[in-house]
Amino acid sequence: MVLPPDTTGFCAVVLAGGRAARLDGADKASVEYLGRTLLEHAIEALLDAAEVVVVGDPVPTTRPVTFTRESPRYGGPVAGLLTGRDALVRVPRTLGVLAVDMPRVTSWTFRRLHEAAAGHDGAFLTDAGGHRQLAGVLDPARLDAVRPDHEGQHGMALRRLLAGLDLVDVPPEGDEGHDVDTWADLRDL
Repeated sequence: MVLPPDTTGFCAVVLAGGRAARLDGADKASVEYLGRTLLEHAIEALLDAAEVVVVGDPVPTTRPVTFTRESPRYGGPVAGLLTGRDALVRVPRTLGVLAVDMPRVTSWTFRRLHEAAAGHDGAFLTDAGGHRQLAGVLDPARLDAVRPDHEGQHGMALRRLLAGLDLVDVPPEGDEGHDVDTWADLRDL
């Protein structure tokens, strides 16, 4: 019998504060897919998390989450991740990050990411082409070790922030590695 990975102490950040320029500026968190908002899909994917912080504007949710915004707004994924991490009440043993525009990511995805991260600094889901997506788990202490100052985090690429960490790339199962950047992406899901 295979036991699920230990997710005790797992907290997560949902990145939902971008401009969505290729979606005509639509609020991605409120965009509907299969009768639910992209934010509801993200929150459901983080079912195992003891605490979830959403970096974006507050919208109604079916599960309790904390909303916060990076300052200044639209600082990019690094600013969002670090702002969300700072807003956590609990001290996480593992920190999840998920872009709100990945509705095919599930709690099973995060269990696989936890399993792959064992003995490493973290693990991230890739798309079918092997490109790292904004769905992963990190050792918060290792994240803190590479954290730039407040001014240095705005506009910084996540790839650059995490470059020195020992991360495992996890290939997608099915289409869980797809994100929604355009209306055509949403239609094609």
